Amino acid sequence: MATRRSARLSAAASAESKSTIIAVEPAPPAPVPRGRKRKPTSDAPKLEAVSGVPEEETPAPATPKRRRAAKPKADAPPATPTPNNALLIGEPATTFETPKPKPAAVRRLADPTGTNAPLLSPETSRIVNRGAAISPSKAPLPGQVTTANILEEACRHLISVDARMKPLVESHHCRIFSPEGLSEKIDPFESLCSGIISQQVSGAAAKAIKRRFVGLFVDDAGNDNGNDDNDGHGSGHGRFPHPSQVAACTVEHLRTAGLSQRKAEYVRGLAEKFASGELSAQMLADAAYDVVLEKLLAVRGLGQWSVEMFACFGLKRMDVFSLGDLGVQRGMAAFVGRDVAKLKGKGGKWKYMSESEMREISERFAPYRSVFMWYMWRVEETDISTLE
Repeated sequence: MATRRSARLSAAASAESKSTIIAVEPAPPAPVPRGRKRKPTSDAPKLEAVSGVPEEETPAPATPKRRRAAKPKADAPPATPTPNNALLIGEPATTFETPKPKPAAVRRLADPTGTNAPLLSPETSRIVNRGAAISPSKAPLPGQVTTANILEEACRHLISVDARMKPLVESHHCRIFSPEGLSEKIDPFESLCSGIISQQVSGAAAKAIKRRFVGLFVDDAGNDNGNDDNDGHGSGHGRFPHPSQVAACTVEHLRTAGLSQRKAEYVRGLAEKFASGELSAQMLADAAYDVVLEKLLAVRGLGQWSVEMFACFGLKRMDVFSLGDLGVQRGMAAFVGRDVAKLKGKGGKWKYMSESEMREISERFAPYRSVFMWYMWRVEETDISTLE
């Protein structure tokens, strides 16, 4: 009996001991809200470390505002973009033909103040040359300017005006006025259309639109809809369409090539000018520069810069100068020794050099201002400081 009682008392004591241990076991720490970390002050961190509970009630975390991802910056346009944009204007008329061996450059009389490119008549494909051809066996007369030596003569003149032109001339070959460049046939209608197409779009986009534009006049069999000429310009490979073909199209049809409403209207209006004879390759070859400017500026879609680039790169006139071209202005400022990086942030159209100063400097290089302008696009690629 005593033994049983003793066992019961031992069991009770053991149970009481266990309950005591459980009662004094520390409770798990309360979860700490995950809010924005606050700067610790005085003894608050010590109290939090001991108790596991912040001294002040932390407000419920708010959803942080999402930051807009910064848009990747587009590559900055080149400082002198004009030559790239004008390349389409100066493309020879054989752009969409089957590749053929390049013919040897034909030596012709040249004129710094006139048209030096052989022009392809847009409707008849007749070649219009202002300068008479010279037999290869004939040596040029003393002082005679030809397509074979006009670039050399121009560069000699530029260096004689300003010695700083010498490293530019030695570093860069101006191909557009070389014997090879002056032998390339130019379709003036195609050249001017290319200028309109390339307005406010990249060079790659302009080429794609131009190719689709030519494709509008090529049938499913690859024939260019009767645009096949005796000189091989048709050849079923998409020669640029005749003005009469474009003038007969609706604006809506022209827009399917990717042209905007206005550009389609401009191209069609230009085609009407050529189809009616108001504009012609013969006129562009023979007329004085101020007449060419007047006639072309009257065409919707052709502004001063477009006409100047056409006269330079298309007609290969060697005494054209574009005062409104920012690349030329920047190049001229660097040419005379100004820090163009500091002038970049300056506002206004004439931030690198004034119009009157550009005119005054460029006039010294006449009658080869086109060549001088071309080299001004190359100034920042060449070290001319040694001659300053």
